Amino acid sequence: MTDTTSDLSTVGTSASDNPAAAAGAAAPVAKEIRQVERVVIRFAGDSGDGMQLTGERFTSETAAFGNDLSTLPDFPAEIRAPAGSPAGVSGFQLHFSDHDILTPGDEPDVLVAMNPAALKAYLKDLPRGADLVVNTDAFTRGNLKKAGYATNPLEDGTVDEYRVHRVPLTSMTIEAVGALDGVNKKESERAKNMFALGLMSWLYHRPTDGTESFLRAKFAKRPEIAEANVRAFKAGHAYGETTESFSVSYEVAPAVMSQGTYRNISGNLATAYGLVAASQLSGLPLFLGSYPITPASDILHELSKHKKFGVRTFQAEDEIAGVGAALGAAFGGALGVTTTSGPGVSLKSETVGLAVALELPLLICDIQRGGPSTGLPTKTEQSDLLQAMFGRNGEAPLPVIAAQSPADCFAAVIEAARIATKYRTPVMFLSDGYLANGSEPWQLPALADLPDLTVEFATELNSPDGTEFWPYLRDPETLARPWAVPGTPGLEHRVGGLEKADGTGAISYDTDNHDRMVRLRQAKIDGIANDIEPLAVDDPSASSGDGADLLVLGWGSTYGPVAAACRRVRNNGGKVAHAHLRHLNPMPANTADVLRSYRRVLVPEMNLGQLLLLIRGRYLVDAVGFNQVRGLPFKAAELEAAIQEELAR
Repeated sequence: MTDTTSDLSTVGTSASDNPAAAAGAAAPVAKEIRQVERVVIRFAGDSGDGMQLTGERFTSETAAFGNDLSTLPDFPAEIRAPAGSPAGVSGFQLHFSDHDILTPGDEPDVLVAMNPAALKAYLKDLPRGADLVVNTDAFTRGNLKKAGYATNPLEDGTVDEYRVHRVPLTSMTIEAVGALDGVNKKESERAKNMFALGLMSWLYHRPTDGTESFLRAKFAKRPEIAEANVRAFKAGHAYGETTESFSVSYEVAPAVMSQGTYRNISGNLATAYGLVAASQLSGLPLFLGSYPITPASDILHELSKHKKFGVRTFQAEDEIAGVGAALGAAFGGALGVTTTSGPGVSLKSETVGLAVALELPLLICDIQRGGPSTGLPTKTEQSDLLQAMFGRNGEAPLPVIAAQSPADCFAAVIEAARIATKYRTPVMFLSDGYLANGSEPWQLPALADLPDLTVEFATELNSPDGTEFWPYLRDPETLARPWAVPGTPGLEHRVGGLEKADGTGAISYDTDNHDRMVRLRQAKIDGIANDIEPLAVDDPSASSGDGADLLVLGWGSTYGPVAAACRRVRNNGGKVAHAHLRHLNPMPANTADVLRSYRRVLVPEMNLGQLLLLIRGRYLVDAVGFNQVRGLPFKAAELEAAIQEELAR
């Protein structure tokens, strides 16, 4: 936490740390309130302890309060991982502040550990002097053994470097819930996450009414469970007010943001909303053909709720059927979409190649995860870039677009739809697990600011003599072929994977025609570079005529950590420029000029150098990479060190 000022409230007489006080029997104690600029909290426990729900509720109240924020959920791939083991730990990190922030934070200021396994998994990330809240009830001999502790870390000096708050969360929750009809002891115990949420809500002055309303709505069919959770939540809040363990609480003022309406949004939700918006903007019905796969499934779940907007969702039996149905819908005049992750892209590749040959608009949303094969389903990575670029047989170019933040998924997927429909091409949209599950405030755009995606279908004969319909007679500007909806009188035509004759669309085995068609398809994609924004560079020192020598070039979800690292370097007197690619194929027309304007180029990626390979090969620039594949986003401090190392050369 970053202290700015201290409120002069004094610490008064204490109440005893007991369940009765926690439940509100004791009067609140006057305590010091400190103003801080930013806080990073991590909730951690078993995957069945409700840590994701706890984090999401704290996030929702923080967003409603008006702070800027960024989140990082971290959970195991198993539906129910081994209880009490470090492999089964589920974490949720939230960074909130009174100013603009870009990342979920490098390290937590507060770790809430619900059991020894959570402590084992995350203590290494906690800096010295940070706050550690532990559920002492969970530190039994059996749980310690499951977590790999030979001795109790609360007693052997392991946590001496931290401000440790020992809270018997489980027993206090059970006592606070009391004897509720229809609620057994196990169900009472499950509410301990709400006790922890109440305590943290008191500690950081978060609103509480929204959480109580949420709980009563969530458990409306079992009001006794709702009451149990509300009691635990209120008890945790009261415990913070009355205990001596917390003598200080903290306030983080709302952030200054541009005027507008905001909501907290995750990357997958923003992608779903962007697809619905693209459908409305284009006037095309949205068809999603998808097979559930982590971390993309939430897009399917969300879109299935929006039938009133003309959205049709099809949960296919496999990845191939999903993309095949989406391509068929595109042939029928719909906005065809398929969602998946890296393993699914591999399976879909033949049909995506067919879409390239048919020259029909199709959106392939690849929410990347750790690979290869099944890999790390719930962890993030940027390792599908080369697959997106080249993962099809033959010369099968297609545009590739990557979102840079959770909220940016909305605009980025609309841009993907714009290019797909205008240029009659499949488009690969890249997000990843970090963006998909992370969240941040999103300013709702004005409808007038959204692009016009109106599509004009072919309705008339178009051959030179006016007697036939030629499905491959191209627009001279975009090189897109006409899109004729099946059933349009007189516009019957054949489609398929065999090569087509230029213009007429008849099957052709002519070698010269094939060469021409391959070059035309490539030229169509290359020409998109003239229809996208130029690559922008953030280089504050350039205005003084003494610009930076080093350019940091990123793409996708590295935007936040890279921008934060560049800020740190500049605040310490260093000069560094930052550019970020949204369009990866084709790249903006000025990319070569930008790269050659700097003596050195650093390319950070969560892979082993895939963009670096493209940059070096395409532009002959002697760029260097900074690469990690740990399943986690970069930390700003790591990138700052890498930038400083480059500057020192």
